[in-house]
Amino acid sequence: MTQVVGSLKARLAIWLLVMVSGLGALLLMEAYGASQRAAERAFDSQLAAAALTVADAIQWEGRDPVVSIPLAALQILATAHQERVFYTVLDHDGRRISYNLDIVIPEADQAAAADAPIWRDTTQAGTRWRLHGREYDSAGWDIQDPVQIWVGHTTEGRRVLTHELFERAILRFVAMVLLAALLMLLAMRVALTPMRQLRHRLRQRQADDMRPLDMQVPEELREMVEALDTLFSRQRKSRDNLLRFTADASHQLKTPLAGLQSTSELALQSHAPDVWYQALVDVHEGAQRTSRLAGQLLSLARLRHMEEAEESQPLDLGALLRDSVLEWAQRDMAAQHDLGLAELPSEPMVVQGQAWALRELLGNLIDNALRYTPPGSEITLGLYANDDGLVLYIDDNGPGVDAEVRHRLRQPFERGGRQDTHGSGLGLAIVDNIAQRHAATLEIKERLPQGLRIEVHFQPSVQPLEELA
Repeated sequence: MTQVVGSLKARLAIWLLVMVSGLGALLLMEAYGASQRAAERAFDSQLAAAALTVADAIQWEGRDPVVSIPLAALQILATAHQERVFYTVLDHDGRRISYNLDIVIPEADQAAAADAPIWRDTTQAGTRWRLHGREYDSAGWDIQDPVQIWVGHTTEGRRVLTHELFERAILRFVAMVLLAALLMLLAMRVALTPMRQLRHRLRQRQADDMRPLDMQVPEELREMVEALDTLFSRQRKSRDNLLRFTADASHQLKTPLAGLQSTSELALQSHAPDVWYQALVDVHEGAQRTSRLAGQLLSLARLRHMEEAEESQPLDLGALLRDSVLEWAQRDMAAQHDLGLAELPSEPMVVQGQAWALRELLGNLIDNALRYTPPGSEITLGLYANDDGLVLYIDDNGPGVDAEVRHRLRQPFERGGRQDTHGSGLGLAIVDNIAQRHAATLEIKERLPQGLRIEVHFQPSVQPLEELA
């Protein structure tokens, strides 16, 4: 029975959500880093501008520089986030000329600033600072001694700007995700349109419409459509076989019933007891043939429509064969034949199967041999093991079957061109169905110098017979 487990839309949406979430996490991490770098660049440029403004304001009195911090430099350093600002001016000997906070500049940083402008992060009294140092030459003045200017401020403004930029990135990302989700739903609906069209086409079909599907589908649905076409082809073949079987069965049942009717009508027109007696004999034999034909039809229908694994168990095929031969040897129709059993293996020949079905198989093999061989014929059944499994066979020295019609003996109502027997042509069809149910194969061969040999090749059971108890 079909069980609905989720939906393709839900699975596709979940996978897309997982992938978008993973990609979104990476994008948000990158967005935060980009916001942080943008804030660093913006505030570092402010520090550089403030340092340049301070450098332009330096005056010299003799050999001593005079520093007057311009208001513009403080305005540059003092942002809207009420940060604390720092500046210091060092002469070429590292002495502080002017400063506002007692933040020590390491000698290593002073040496680095002498070569190129530098930015440093430091902590003073539990507060994080961002410092910028740069050395300026006094070119064009009387004194050529350089000075170093260090400016800085706390990092609160950088943090706030980073968060503002990141929040804007999050808003854009959320809007993009919502838009992507909407587009994803539309894309899934458009992408699944061929499936809805296929479903609609199948629902519109009549129950007896087994034609191949004639429609354009994407590559992903090609195998499904091909599988459906294969299924329709098998169902069409099965339906044709059923119709043919029904027609043949009707014909086979109609013939003996017509004979019974003709016999009874002729008897009713006569007043002689001998004619009535002979008519009763003929009616009785016709009823027996009709009853046997109906029984075989029921057996064949049962085999074709029952569950595969019903009553399957390990069985000793040798014991079943021995019992079946002994039972048939006592019947009247076997009295004029030499029905025998070849020497069986000493160990049990175990197969996995159904006891009633295997007895039916053996009965039909023996019944066929008795009906299609003349009186006095030798019929021998046997069983042996080979490298591939177990082989059940039946030999007879009757007239045999021509090679060109031998392959048709598995079909219902096929008698191998014989019309001189009371057989119905269903025996080997039943045997073939039972063999297929037991994963066995039926082979029909010529027996030299004369006759027919039928073999059924079984796979041995993996479960020992002793475990049945």
